[in-house]
Amino acid sequence: MAVWSAGQYVKFEDERTRPARDLLDHVPLADAARVVDIGCGPGNSTELLVERFPGAKVVGLDSSTEMLVAARKRLPKIDFVEADIAAWRPTEPVDLLYANAVFQWVPEHEAVLARLLEGVAPGGVLAVQMPDNLAEPTHLLMAEVAQSGPWVSAYEGHNVVRATLPAPTRYYDLLEPFASRIDIWHTIYNHPLTDAAAIVEWVKGTGLRPWLDLLSEAQQRDYLAEYTRRIALAYPPLRDGKVLLRFPRLFIVATRR
Repeated sequence: MAVWSAGQYVKFEDERTRPARDLLDHVPLADAARVVDIGCGPGNSTELLVERFPGAKVVGLDSSTEMLVAARKRLPKIDFVEADIAAWRPTEPVDLLYANAVFQWVPEHEAVLARLLEGVAPGGVLAVQMPDNLAEPTHLLMAEVAQSGPWVSAYEGHNVVRATLPAPTRYYDLLEPFASRIDIWHTIYNHPLTDAAAIVEWVKGTGLRPWLDLLSEAQQRDYLAEYTRRIALAYPPLRDGKVLLRFPRLFIVATRR
């Protein structure tokens, strides 16, 4: 797992929080007693859960110490726990397991999601959102630059590219035995950003991290220069000089039988 930067992540907090809001808007619960934010990051998604369910016991989970420090600073009254998300399971039934943009990093996460849904209370909900953007220029160019520079050897023996998400039918079939209702959909966001450099800053907080973490400081600087050059070609400026970042995301909301 890459080393995540809370400061880098929140540079685009409004844009990153929008799908978190959209996911929560589709959670069919009028109330909840126990809520867990899986992969809570710096606490922006946890804050939404606290606002939606003010009477609930809300807990945030993350594997990143830096993210948890930021989350505790943001929401000092909420319990935040460092945990291996792939292995974690609730010790008692939960009304809402909520996971915004985390399970794309968990190997074989489909089986993990099915196991987690088993731990949801009857009538409770598992709500998940994952980026589905590996076919976008932002991510295709990460690999292209890695394979075309003097840093190629740094990637030998390392599996840097995250796995492509399975088809929605795969998720449906795995969750259906435990669910009374399953909603699965894609949303494509188009985020206006200042320029190509802003796109690079965006992905430096998430998808670009595994590529950069294997390089020396000098290599990182040269990699980013070449990556930025190619991003500028892939995302030409609009009439006002801004660029449009296309960002597909997959949503899953499953209600426990």
